[in-house]
Parts: sequence; structure tokens; C-alpha cells
Amino acid sequence: MSILIFLVISYILLCISLKPLFISAGYSGTDAYIPGLNFVTWCKIIGRKPTYALWLLFPIVNIFIFCGMAVDMVLSFGRNTFKNSALAVIYAPLEFFLIHNAGDKYKGPAVTRQREFNHELKAAYERKDTFAIKKLEANNPFKKSKIREWVDSIVFAVFAAAFIRMFLIEAYVIPTSSMESSLRVGDYLFVSKAHYGIRLPMTVAMFPLIHNRLPIINRESYLKHPSLPYYRLPALTSIKRFDPVVFNYPEGDSVYVTPSRTFSLYDVRRDPRLAQGYPLTTRPLDKMDHYIKRCIGLPGDTLQIKAKSVYINGAKIDDPTGMQFNCRVTPSQPLALETLRELGVNLNECNPEVGFYSLTKAQREYIKKEVPSAEIEILYANPEQYAGNVFPHNAKLFPTWTPDNYGPIWIPAKGATVTLTPQNIDIYRRVISVYEHNKLEEKDGRFYINGTLTDKYTFKQDYYWMMGDNRDNSEDSRFWGFVPEENIVGKPLFIFFSKYTDQFGSKIRWDRIFSSANKF
Repeated sequence: MSILIFLVISYILLCISLKPLFISAGYSGTDAYIPGLNFVTWCKIIGRKPTYALWLLFPIVNIFIFCGMAVDMVLSFGRNTFKNSALAVIYAPLEFFLIHNAGDKYKGPAVTRQREFNHELKAAYERKDTFAIKKLEANNPFKKSKIREWVDSIVFAVFAAAFIRMFLIEAYVIPTSSMESSLRVGDYLFVSKAHYGIRLPMTVAMFPLIHNRLPIINRESYLKHPSLPYYRLPALTSIKRFDPVVFNYPEGDSVYVTPSRTFSLYDVRRDPRLAQGYPLTTRPLDKMDHYIKRCIGLPGDTLQIKAKSVYINGAKIDDPTGMQFNCRVTPSQPLALETLRELGVNLNECNPEVGFYSLTKAQREYIKKEVPSAEIEILYANPEQYAGNVFPHNAKLFPTWTPDNYGPIWIPAKGATVTLTPQNIDIYRRVISVYEHNKLEEKDGRFYINGTLTDKYTFKQDYYWMMGDNRDNSEDSRFWGFVPEENIVGKPLFIFFSKYTDQFGSKIRWDRIFSSANKF
């Protein structure tokens, strides 16, 4: 609400500041107060066609259009310094007020004057009229120093890059092996933010081109306030089962950032040793860490895992081709490590001394073919080890749930209503209280939502179940639950670079460059 009030006040101030400029340019001051007409008149003053104002109706594009119009307005009143242009972009009403208070006169439409000047200069060069060229360049009303040109270019490049990164496409690197061997450690990929609907920025004040942590000084790169409410533009496509998806880590709202990795508040509550001595950092939604996993469960699905196989609504679904499991191999090193590396085995996750490897089905079959005497045992999670360590972290109610044998669990869908019971409240507690911002209380086995006694809850948004292809080495929905729709960032497009490093050194994986990031 505070942001809406700020925008309304800024628009009113803009109209007031435009009135004296309109009068100075020979137009009616009343035009400044008529929505739509004020921008049409503004276009005429700077030398644009009236229809140019229609670009202001297009989301995101209108940001560039408005900034350009503001700069052209100050140029039309003879203000050509970097300070004037910067202030016009940052807060146009203030710069327009300063123009009026300084008594600056209207010099003519900047766009038209600049076009005419460039035409005259071009004609002088074509005539090879040295005197005319020197005279024009000396009297150039839009002349900029070399430093100013460099500064303008750098600022525009950073602004354009930040705009593209914020709204359209962002580059990511795969830091962990959770999606091996579909997406490998060291893969650099472009992710489209438009496919699942552009999520407008919520954090306003931030360091450009940095997600959430400044390097070297190791501090957060943004201010939490002011902020905008969550809003997403219409999607080009819906999230489909088996899509790889980039999203904000659902438990990333409260984290401990350590040199080795980031732990959520809930990780540390379960094991305080993980982040002793490190401060708690709270983050807004769009500044939570980015994760990439494969969408396995859709809103409304009932998911269950039996002996590592996933069942949706009672039917077994296909496994990703690159899915891999932890295996014990005898003999412990059936093939040369160089050969295993060429097969795509991540040697950084292996322990050849005891025969421990993460292997895909194809890799297991190759080893058996080359070494028929080799024995390969797929390892399964021990219920005693994982009791209480998988979502929803209740060993008493779910004592047999492990990453390999899990569920059944129902995935919330927007508009669907669930009956709350002591047996399922832990599953939906975070959805109700954190993701959907309700006050949930439990008294004598009964539930109060926002002070009202009820045993029903209707979900406000869709949720998804995300899992890594490297099933035994992936922190995913089995450990922290559902991914809210508002956390969705985008869809991976393609890999533009790939580099892998192990004990044999670094290697560029040329065969992965410009390959699809949507392998299944």
C-alpha cells in the first residue's frame, strides 16, 4: 500500500511539475492534468509523434520510454549535463521543478533539433566542408566530453544489462551436482523469465547485476525497504511435469551464510552445530537463493515414492534418462578413473577406495558390460537415519518416510480446500502461515486461522514438487516441502558454456556448449 501511495503522489507531482514546462513550450497548462493527454503533449514538446506515447502502455518497455522522454524534456530546456539527465531518470518531477525555478526557457524539441543537427553535420562531411564541420561541432548544443560519453555508455550498458537480467533472461551456473547428469556442475545456462510469467521486482533498492550477496565484503546487496508487492505477468506456458525449473529456495527467507554454504533457519534448528557463530540473515522473496530442480509433482497431484520410483496419483512415472543413484561397486575400481570420467561420472562425488559412486542406468550397464564380474548395489536410505530428517520432519507421525520411500503426500492447488487434522497439519503448516501469510494457532487439538476456529483451509496459490535427477545427492522437496508459485523464477533454455574440474584438472566440455538445458 505504501508503494501505491508513493506512485500516486509521484504522478500528481509529475503533473504539477509539467504544467509550467507546457506553458513555456506554448501549450496549455491544463493538458498536464489530463491523463493521457499530458503524455501526448509531452511527446510534442520533445519532438516525438503523439502516437509515441502509446509505448507507455506496454509493461517493462514503458520504463525505457519514460526515461527517454524525461531526458529529452530536460534537453529541450537546454540542460545537457549528466547530473540533469540522471536526476530526470531517477525522479523526473524534481528535475522539472528545478527547471521551472531556475527560469530555464524552452529551446525547442530536442529530438527534432538533434536530428536536424546530425543531418547538417552529415551534409558538411559529405561536402568535405571543413569550416562548416568545425563551426557545427563548436556550437553543438548536445556536445559531450569524451568522459561524459564513456560514462553515459557505461551507465546505459549497466542499466540495459540489469533490465534484461531482471525481466527477460538471466545467466546461471550449476554449482552442485543435484541435477547430474542432466545438468552438470560447471554448466552455464541462460534462463528465460518470461516462459512462466515475468515476476516483477519486489526489492527496489539493490546493487545492479548482483543477486543477494556482495563479493569480497560478503554482505547483502540490497535494502529490504522500500519494496513492492508480488505480481506476475501472464505466462507464455505453464509448468509441465519433468520441466527443469529455477526457483527461489522456499526456506531461504531466514538463513545463515557460512563460508561453505548457506543453511536455513530450520536446518540450524534441527542441528545447531551447522552455523555456530554466524548471524541470521532474513531475505525478501526475490532475494532468496536460486535453486534448479525438475518439476515432478503438479498442483493437485498425490505423490509417493516407493523404492526410489515416483508414483503420481497411483501410477509410476518415467524416470529422467540422466537420473542417478548412489551405488556400491565391487571391485571398488572396476574401470580406470579416466574412463569413468569420460563416461560422465562425477569423480568429485565418488570414493573409489570403498567403491562408492553416483551412477546413471547407462553407466551401470556400461560397467557391467566391460566388467561382467562386477557387482553393483544400489544403496537405499535407512529409515532410522532419516527419521524426522525429511519433510515434514515429524518422526512420530511419519517414522518410515525416507528419500527413497516417501509419502503419499498431496500437493496443494489454488482454490482447493483441505481438511486440517493433527495428522496432516505439519505438512501444510508452513504453506498456511508463511507462504500465504496467515496466523495459524493450535489449541486443544483445534485450529484457529486468523483468530477463527476452523478445520478447513482453501489454498491461495499453486504449489509444485521439485526433485533433483541425482536423487541421492539432492536437497529438494523431500527435505523442505512444496515450492510456491510465487517462488518460480524461470525456465532454463540452453547451456552456453561448460567446464568441469577434478583431480585430473579442468576440462571444457565442448559437446555441451549450446546444447539444450531441457534434457529428460
